[in-house]
Amino acid sequence: MKNLKLIGFLMIIASSLMFIQCTSDPIAGPQGLAGADGIDGINGVDGTNGVDGMDSTASCVACHSESHRGPVEASYKLSLHAMDPLHTDRGTGDLINTSDYTNRGSCAQCHTSEGYIDYVSGFPVAPGGGYPDDLSYDYGKQTISCNTCHSSHSSFDFDNDGQDFALRNVAPVTLVYDDVTIIDFEGTSNNCTTCHQPRNSYAVPAGIDDYAITSSRFGPHHGPQSTLLEGILGANIAGSEAYPGSGADGDNSHRTGLGDVASNCVSCHMGTTTDENDGLHSMWPTTNACTACHTNGAPTEVSGYAVDFETLKGLLIAAGSLTESGSTVSGTYPIAVAQATWNWKTLEEDKSNGVHNPKYAKALLKNSIEALQ
Repeated sequence: MKNLKLIGFLMIIASSLMFIQCTSDPIAGPQGLAGADGIDGINGVDGTNGVDGMDSTASCVACHSESHRGPVEASYKLSLHAMDPLHTDRGTGDLINTSDYTNRGSCAQCHTSEGYIDYVSGFPVAPGGGYPDDLSYDYGKQTISCNTCHSSHSSFDFDNDGQDFALRNVAPVTLVYDDVTIIDFEGTSNNCTTCHQPRNSYAVPAGIDDYAITSSRFGPHHGPQSTLLEGILGANIAGSEAYPGSGADGDNSHRTGLGDVASNCVSCHMGTTTDENDGLHSMWPTTNACTACHTNGAPTEVSGYAVDFETLKGLLIAAGSLTESGSTVSGTYPIAVAQATWNWKTLEEDKSNGVHNPKYAKALLKNSIEALQ
């Protein structure tokens, strides 16, 4: 009996040892089925998916690419600014080159690339904003190039700060004429005003006393485009034709724009072209810019301008202050003759046939003619 109990006890111990061995060293079975996917994460506060960010180089590539650069360079070759070799002025038929005056310090600020860069950088500075007489840029022909007008962006936040196209100047321009008068075309067109303004060589004739013309270059040499557009710096002789006022307050839609149509140097001279011979960087006014307002076609001159222009020229030749070629004659003249001469030279140098400021151009011509008749 005792033996049977002993045998039973030994069997229980053996079974326990077998159970411990199986559970302490299991044999891996086949992999079970994959569990269900977890719940998607929660989207943002507005419950929508995020939006991919814009390529960081996209705004740069829009301009800084060969596909953009090619048409710009081709267009610029049509410009009178490029002029190397000589180009024919479409207005006068003359062969001209902007870099003919590299040896004259007073001309360098607009006729040479290096001179312009120095000028807009504020160095050197002379009374009236010009150059000292002894400063010369004698480095051969310095044709105006891309680098003349363009340098680096003042800001890359175009959405908030505006696109300045890396122009060297977009700020309001203080005229060299008197170092006081300011013209502000509000943006990129200010870069044009930097050069397209009268020099400080001669004062606009005023008062009642006789006036001495001392040079064959008397007048607003060479660029009164900005001042005519602004409606200033003509000799406003009293007469039957009213003057339209000046600046943004003047009656000149070519200065202020009309409705939603912008109007400034850039919008008219650098607009989209239809035949690749104008607009863009050629600087030749585009028909598209004109027909936005002039739906019957782009005018080439102010009505009656050519007749009045030649009439005034004839009167000045008779008065002795002007030659057939359009040069002024040194001498002392009655104030009306000097003022009329200034006005004719202003319109001649402007070269827009009065289009820059039709009402102002008409008043300058009509009232000058009346004063001499």
